[in-house]
Amino acid sequence: MKTDIKPEEPGLAEDEPGLAEEPDQVQLLDLPLLENFKLTISYDGTDYHGWQRQSNRMTIQGKLEEALMRIMGEKINLQAAGRTDAGVHALGQVASFRANCRLSEAELLRALNALLPFDIRILKVEKVPPNFHARKSARSKVYRYRIKISPIISPFDYRYVMHYPYPLDIQAMEEAARRFEREADFSAFSSGEYPNPIRKIFSSRLENCDDELVYTVEANGFLRYMVRTIVGTLIMTGRGRLKPEDIETIFEQKKRTLLSPSAPARGLCLVRVNY
Repeated sequence: MKTDIKPEEPGLAEDEPGLAEEPDQVQLLDLPLLENFKLTISYDGTDYHGWQRQSNRMTIQGKLEEALMRIMGEKINLQAAGRTDAGVHALGQVASFRANCRLSEAELLRALNALLPFDIRILKVEKVPPNFHARKSARSKVYRYRIKISPIISPFDYRYVMHYPYPLDIQAMEEAARRFEREADFSAFSSGEYPNPIRKIFSSRLENCDDELVYTVEANGFLRYMVRTIVGTLIMTGRGRLKPEDIETIFEQKKRTLLSPSAPARGLCLVRVNY
């Protein structure tokens, strides 16, 4: 029986008024006033190589920074709440940047959406305090993963769900999902090595919605492929390859195994970022 999950492959002086200036001095009033902006963004990640800017590859950050450069007339460096991987979607990604912008929030919103492709939309533009940072100020992020279990998948769903039309023990999967609610080392459910792999999951729930399973998880942060690996582990539990109590052993071992494969990127969506 073929499945749609697989293991990842083995990354600042002020001058006194009235005094003559030296030629190389600049008055403080001449310096541009940089404002801090917060963008709330929605996108279909199917055709993109993730969020992070890459040379010779189409990315969400790349498209946004191109549009901002056309509007501002200068290079803008966006800071995102989370760097989604290739094929992953977002309903409420957040990014921040500093710029000297003469446009109002509403004008900047219209200008950006006029320049961006239709699979990237700016939902909201806000001027925020100078100390706001999209990633560092975030308290938690919420991701959702969708699994279609019906025999036939709608063409309007296939870009946004994992299709798994095979028998699953959904009750065991629900129990296993709850076992991820903890503050712990999540190395066994990620790709790569991290100096600090400790993350805190506040909520981890699997819901049975007729012909679809919906996994929703909220945490203070995520390691790479962490949500997709958790979903892959839940699928293995549903298939009977793991028992819910085996999750404890995997945490203790702190090592990725073939019983924790990564689910496909297309089913994953960043729902919102909480501040």
